[in-house]
Amino acid sequence: MTSQQQAPSIPHATHTTGRWAKGVVEWLHEDTAYLSVVFSWHADAAYERAVWYKSQGYTVRAGGPAVHVMGKYLQDVAETGGHVPDAVARHNPMATYASRGCPVACWFCIVPSLEGRTFTLLDDFPVRPVLCDNNLSGLPVDYQNHVVSRYLAENVPLLDAQSGFEPKTFDRDTYERWRAVNKGPWRLAFDEIEEEDDVRRAMAVLRPVRPARTRIYVLVGNEPVDACLHRIHRVLEWGGEPHVQPLVKLNARHKTPWVRHDWTRRKLLAVARWANRRIWRSVPFEKYHRNFKAPRHLHGQFHLELPHS
Repeated sequence: MTSQQQAPSIPHATHTTGRWAKGVVEWLHEDTAYLSVVFSWHADAAYERAVWYKSQGYTVRAGGPAVHVMGKYLQDVAETGGHVPDAVARHNPMATYASRGCPVACWFCIVPSLEGRTFTLLDDFPVRPVLCDNNLSGLPVDYQNHVVSRYLAENVPLLDAQSGFEPKTFDRDTYERWRAVNKGPWRLAFDEIEEEDDVRRAMAVLRPVRPARTRIYVLVGNEPVDACLHRIHRVLEWGGEPHVQPLVKLNARHKTPWVRHDWTRRKLLAVARWANRRIWRSVPFEKYHRNFKAPRHLHGQFHLELPHS
């Protein structure tokens, strides 16, 4: 999918994390309607919009992660595939990519099939406060330096390295390299029990950073309950704040957890609520129930984020 139309421009002097669009992102260029769909549970809405645009005489082109995983679902109402440069800016005008792809190839991640298992480096990327690259610490060191130097040269703070760093490749040199520009949270993922040593070492590097800026994403539901709770407790022991994300199928038609192993849907949601609302400050999970009320001094501190890609 190609388009010569430029993405929305950003007020250069305004540095914020912006706002992510909700649902299907759509725009018109000449006689073509473009639909960009991130989450598979928005595919039905994208289908309806494609039908409407076709009824108005437009050529419809659809792309994005959801279109990729849904296979032929939209092909009878839209042209699919291809690439629109800087489409991410239509979802959030403060967002950008300096690279695509990731060599780690996690089985539950869409990136390897969507963007490839090798890095594609985008040297002349637009410098913006939200950087969405999949694996910053895995990039070649000289390219990491290039990205950091671009931020420094344009005097743009990195307010959100959204997909963060890979624990296996995150070391003190990585921290020192990125701390010059990273003003937002340090994001790592603790997805599987076999990553424990790498995550512990990476979090030791981040010890000078206050816990609220040490954001460790913990996937739950991909392993049995005890293994997932073990990973959450390790993050707390090592001085970080866990952000729990229940496993969801890549092609899910509804935004509901994928129930596997000894989990139930209720338990998956309860663990996420307990961790992401920081209820662990008041009560262990074993004593938590959904009607639990946190002490008044913790009110206003609860925040549940959703991934954007």
